[in-house]
Amino acid sequence: MTPILRGTLIAIAAAVLFGITTPLVRSLGSGVGAFATATLLYAGAALGAGVRRQSGDERALGRSELGRIVLVALLGATLAPASLAWGLQHTGALSASLLLNLEAVSTVLLARVWYREPLGARVIVALLLMLAGGALLAARAGAEGQSTLLGLSAVVVATLAWSFDNTLTRPLADFDPRAVVFGKAAIGGALSAATAGLLHEPWPAGWSALGLLLCGATGYGLSLRLYLGAQRLLGAGRTGSVFACAPFVGAALAFGLGDREQALLVAFSALLFCVAVYLHATEHHHHLHRHEALDHEHLHRHDDGHHTHSHHPTVVGEHSHPHRHEPVEHDHPHGADLHHRHRH
Repeated sequence: MTPILRGTLIAIAAAVLFGITTPLVRSLGSGVGAFATATLLYAGAALGAGVRRQSGDERALGRSELGRIVLVALLGATLAPASLAWGLQHTGALSASLLLNLEAVSTVLLARVWYREPLGARVIVALLLMLAGGALLAARAGAEGQSTLLGLSAVVVATLAWSFDNTLTRPLADFDPRAVVFGKAAIGGALSAATAGLLHEPWPAGWSALGLLLCGATGYGLSLRLYLGAQRLLGAGRTGSVFACAPFVGAALAFGLGDREQALLVAFSALLFCVAVYLHATEHHHHLHRHEALDHEHLHRHDDGHHTHSHHPTVVGEHSHPHRHEPVEHDHPHGADLHHRHRH
């Protein structure tokens, strides 16, 4: 399994977990304050961060990463979920789910501008197919007149905030994912709770509160852990593009719950998404490239062709410690992971 295929499958899993929450959050968050909803989602995300791995298995976060964690928490765990929650209360779940496609477009563009990540022809075609599939479903939803301009605008704000969050998160993908998710969720949840208190927002009770916590644990906590894993292998742009499956998953759930008008159009849109995912999963990006000497620390194995240093005694499996790479030039399939962020 190539790094691109492995990263694509992980990103799809993250997209599925996030996508199914959008219609559920609309239902569970009815009559609830936007920041109150965001608080419960990211309280659940903190729980979904999972059990910390043993010391030494992952690179630990340091003080130098605190500022970035706070920034991604402000954008991705406060502004974005609150905007989405408010937008969902003023538009249809299907329309909102599909409009989340904009997150993929802006993430790919930001990754290209910010990190100069390469975008091959297959990735560009896949992205266009995903946008076309989303546009078809959006046209279907818009024809039903269930959306308001302010509601859709709020969802757009959420997509832009998450795209900046995705781009800023890329350097954090090489650290302990549990610590990243927990830090982002804890800070974002605290900021959302404080804002909800200042605005005297209504809170949900009973099963609705529990449902939002569970949505946060799976669709925001576990999903983010998987997203970070995909970013390690693919980079920000490719991961964001594959994650464009998430809006389709949400739309499919809404369709399964009874919104089944214009089934032929929905089926054609599904076909476009399937072709796009196939293009991502079968991409083979490889060329002759050179690695300069480098000293760093991250989670790694010794059977990947890049980590040839020795241990006494021998270490088997994934582990993390400071290590040095000697210069090497070779050709093999790769994504925009930590060792392949060279220019093209």
